Amino acid sequence: MSEKIRVGISQGDINGVGLEVIIKTFLEPGMEEICTPILFSSQKTASYHRKALGIEDFSFNIIREIDQANPKKPNLVNLYEEEVTFELGKSTPAGGKYALISFEAACNALAAGKIDVLVTAPINKHNIQSPEFNFKGHTEYLDQKFAGGNDDALMLMLSDNLKVGLVTGHIPVEQVAASISTEKILKRLSTLNQSLIRDFGIRKPRIAVLGLNPHAGDNGTIGSQDTQIILPAIEKAKQAGIMAFGPYPADGFFGNSSYLKFDAVLAMYHDQGLIPFKTIAFHNGINYTAGLPVIRTSPDHGTAYDIAGKNQASEESFRQAIYTAVDLFRKRAEYAVLTAHPLKSTPIRRE
Repeated sequence: MSEKIRVGISQGDINGVGLEVIIKTFLEPGMEEICTPILFSSQKTASYHRKALGIEDFSFNIIREIDQANPKKPNLVNLYEEEVTFELGKSTPAGGKYALISFEAACNALAAGKIDVLVTAPINKHNIQSPEFNFKGHTEYLDQKFAGGNDDALMLMLSDNLKVGLVTGHIPVEQVAASISTEKILKRLSTLNQSLIRDFGIRKPRIAVLGLNPHAGDNGTIGSQDTQIILPAIEKAKQAGIMAFGPYPADGFFGNSSYLKFDAVLAMYHDQGLIPFKTIAFHNGINYTAGLPVIRTSPDHGTAYDIAGKNQASEESFRQAIYTAVDLFRKRAEYAVLTAHPLKSTPIRRE
């Protein structure tokens, strides 16, 4: 693929570490060779953060339209001109307002094909709430915009040696047991399996499925969901040609490194999957929204208000999110070529 991939970037909460990790990422020599970065923000916002961090040898190429982007520089689409009150390290209405302006502009550009992939900086899920954004997070918004709200989006955490998908996402723990079903688990397994094939080039993925209850229910002694809901989903997945195994007790599975034997792990709820994932891969892990026709990644950390503006945030996860988005785009393009014109078998002529 000769043309560089256009990476759209939403700025996240302007009072968090989003702009810091973005600027630090593109301070890295050679990033302009990997992609054409296009940040949706404002010149004043970027300038404020650059000065707060004491970074002098960096600037964005300021543009108004995406087609003005310079492929050799980090670009910034100047979305708003008004003066903004910054309160680094605090959750404010302004933090949510400008995060949403940036995110919506980036999503619209992605839908219109003006950018190839989307990388999102962290938002505050509380202050971004509005009539335009009545969602529990990026994943749910993206599912609505790009999949019609059909619950197709799969939160998939990625690192070098671990991929963790979630059956349920941003819901209270007390709702988890009632939210899982054989059909939902099977749908997540199908999405995960297809993503591993299409996005990562794994021909026959092996997927481990975690149980819901301690010790995976201990044959019904500690809850019935593992045998009555999860196990039937695994069996149906196998009948459909998906190599799914389990359910495994979550504690021992990660404790004894069993995850290394599989291409991916499907967890039943948010913290069951993310606590071990972040313990294993906190600085270079990323979040990928699988199951959609578009590609979106993000770092695996939040706004980090406690260190905002102090030049202490690590950009490693955000940089990895850029790398991964580019890799995923290329993998999908390769898969599309391979599957568009399957080789037709030619009958052997016998003399």
